[in-house]
This record gives sequence, C-alpha cells and structure tokens, in this order.
Amino acid sequence: MLSISCSEFMISRSSPGTMRFRGSWYAGTVVRREAKNTNRYVVEYDQLYADESGEKLLQETLDWVQLRPPPPPEKKVQFKFEDEVEAFYSDGWWEGAIIAEHSGGKFAVFLRGFDEQIVLEEKDLRLPVQWVQGKWEPRFEQFTQGMQVEVLTDEDGLKGAWFAATIIEPSGEDKYLIEYKTLRNDDDTEFLREVIRACNIRPCPPEIIVVDGFKVWDAVDAYYNEGWWVGVIAKEEERVPDLDL
Repeated sequence: MLSISCSEFMISRSSPGTMRFRGSWYAGTVVRREAKNTNRYVVEYDQLYADESGEKLLQETLDWVQLRPPPPPEKKVQFKFEDEVEAFYSDGWWEGAIIAEHSGGKFAVFLRGFDEQIVLEEKDLRLPVQWVQGKWEPRFEQFTQGMQVEVLTDEDGLKGAWFAATIIEPSGEDKYLIEYKTLRNDDDTEFLREVIRACNIRPCPPEIIVVDGFKVWDAVDAYYNEGWWVGVIAKEEERVPDLDL
C-alpha cells in the first residue's frame, strides 16, 4: 500500500460528472483520512479549483488506490511517431500517443481522454510509467506466449472495453498476435485472432476485495457483453429476494 507519509501525490480523479477525467493524473496533497480505519482520503489539488473564480482549491474524497507519488525525473527522451506518452494538458497528465512529428520540437498527440488531437511541445511529454507494489515500472511490459491478458479494442460498438485474451506470439515491434476468449470470427467457427499493439494489452488485473462495498458515483469497470467497460454507479437498485414457488 502507498505510504501516506509523503506530502505530494499524483491523483487519479473519480467523482460525480468526471468520467472524462478517467486515465488522467493531477498534482495534489492529502489533507486528511476520511475516517479512522478506512482507506479513503480527502485530497486537495494543486491546480484545480472548486469554482470559476479560482480562489478555492478543489478538494475530493478518494480511495487510496487513486493516489501515487510523483514519478521520478526521467532522462532526455527522443520521442517519435507512434510512441505512447503521458502528456501534460489542461492541468493534468493524460494518456496519449504521438500521431505526427512537427518542426521545433513539437508533436501532434492524440489524447484518449479528450478524444482529440493536440499539438504539444516535447517538454510536456513523458514516457508512461505505473506504480506497482511500491515502485515505478514502465507501463508496457514484454508479453510471453500463452500469457493471459486483457485487450482494449476500438471496434465499433466495443470501443473502450477490455476483453480477455491469450498471447499467441509476437508480431513485429511492440505488437502481438492474440486470441480472444469470448469474441468469435464473423462465421462463428473459431475465436477471433488479431494483431494488437502492446499499449492496448494489459495483464489480467488481480482480484480486488471491496471492503466498504460500492456506492453511488463510484467509478468502476463493469462486466457486460463479454467485456469490461468503464462506468459510474448511477443508482443503487433494491435487491429483490428470491421467492419459493
């Protein structure tokens, strides 16, 4: 678990009306623990404000898994076309990919959170990293044959969902041939195989025990139509008891 003894954090937003911020990170500090014996904390952002006047910094209550320390400084990187990056834009760091190189050290970057292209300077880009078991690691790892993974697809009707798959073999630089576990080919004779970029592949997430249960406005991944979809709990339905007939 992340130590809360340090003062500065990067914060992943998740609150009512902020689904478009999913995948972005903002600088901030921990104000206090929400309550004793919980893993939820009140945080205050460094550059986000509670109102349009810009006089009061925004505070939110988040789970500890939405906090991480600031990444360490990185060495000079020579970015190029198709590189996966984190880009500083609109006061936060966003996941994206370089789609064109411009003169003067500028790059056209597709930001997934905005679903649009932005031209940014090299100083506003960094390599993607992830906080894993108390240390920083590159986000994209080398996958091996037979490894069980999840794959992000951009197919119409399935865009943004993660589907279970198996690594079949490498297929060029930073690409893999995968076989889905639930999606089938057009004639339904076998499971679908595709070549996927490493940036759209992740290891199967570990099982997470939800101690306090889910609540309205919690950001979640929901299993639906054979895949995991990004969502927000909008309403808690009353459970209907089973009846003996």
